[in-house]
Amino acid sequence: MHIENLVKMANQIGSFFEAMPDHDEALADIANHVKKFWEPRMKRAFLTHVDAGGEGVDPIVIEAVARHRDKFEVTLRAAA
Repeated sequence: MHIENLVKMANQIGSFFEAMPDHDEALADIANHVKKFWEPRMKRAFLTHVDAGGEGVDPIVIEAVARHRDKFEVTLRAAA
């Protein structure tokens, strides 16, 4: 999957949850959605993109990854 598609999907998820009144809950829900529905290769490619600067990724998604990165990394280690 191309990184542009992953960025687009992540931003759509971020836009959906950004409307929540509780910002912390929105960040957790973004991370949980990606953890639950994205396969390990998608998560790995997305985290690599974020680590390289995250071009095109919306700020709320960057913040969700930063705050809940451990969820992604545990999933990635388990799948590796």
